[in-house]
Amino acid sequence: MPLLRRALRLALTPLIALVLLFEEWGWEPLAALLARLARLPFLAWVERHVAALPPWAALAVFATPALALLPVKLLALFLLGKGHALLGLGVLLAAKILGTAVLARLFTLTQPALMRLPWFARWYPRWKTWKDGVIAQVRASALWRAVAGRKAQVRGWWRAFRHSR
Repeated sequence: MPLLRRALRLALTPLIALVLLFEEWGWEPLAALLARLARLPFLAWVERHVAALPPWAALAVFATPALALLPVKLLALFLLGKGHALLGLGVLLAAKILGTAVLARLFTLTQPALMRLPWFARWYPRWKTWKDGVIAQVRASALWRAVAGRKAQVRGWWRAFRHSR
């Protein structure tokens, strides 16, 4: 069993790290984008009502977009299986971006209510600590540092190019 667990961890950790990095990259800016949209009167009204929900209703509202996007993600897998790779990847990416945006905003609105659920209050800090640890390991890796260095070089080159024009 320990060998199987270790093999699964080795196989799944890079995939989980990619998903976590994507969500980490998109969580804040996408939530901020939806917060700007919430200045519209109807959306502001909806957000006020979502933020005022009791804990179990907040959990239902928070979980609904993830469940609603499941058929879209299955459609993307179907398209990939039928040989429509670009379309399938496009649908999957669009669903991931939309889902991350909506979940990020909903989490901001529902977190106070969710933290009143004892099991959520117990498990959320553990999840956050684990997720932050995985992201820290990725950012400490040689590959991440090399890509970050290359990115800084390209940005410097681009700034110099723009200023020379």
